[in-house]
Amino acid sequence: MILDEQGMFSNKQAITESCASENILNLGKREVAFGTPVGLFIQINDKFENVTSLTIAVQTDDDEDFSSAVTLVEQTILAADLVKGAVSTIKFLPKGNLGFMRLYYTVAKSGEEAVTGKITAAITDGHQESFHNV
Repeated sequence: MILDEQGMFSNKQAITESCASENILNLGKREVAFGTPVGLFIQINDKFENVTSLTIAVQTDDDEDFSSAVTLVEQTILAADLVKGAVSTIKFLPKGNLGFMRLYYTVAKSGEEAVTGKITAAITDGHQESFHNV
């Protein structure tokens, strides 16, 4: 799979608390979900520890500061599935782009221990799957 630096939301970003992706993408004020789907790749790089779940949301806004962020789609992944190599079921950018797009990671934990885990997320031209994986 080929990932482009300009299409990266997170590059092995350490997630220790709820936070936005380290990069915000300016996709322009056009709908990106029409025609050929735009691939989205989200993968766990390092197993998450001390969490009960992680929610990954694709958000958009017409302003880069995300003062009125709109969540387009989200997925909650339980702790048992937050292992190295796990891939999100969000495979494509959803419709509803307002100009700027980011991911937002919401950490749910039950104790006071420090959360650890890393994520890579980016726009991609294709997924590393074949019809054998379907």
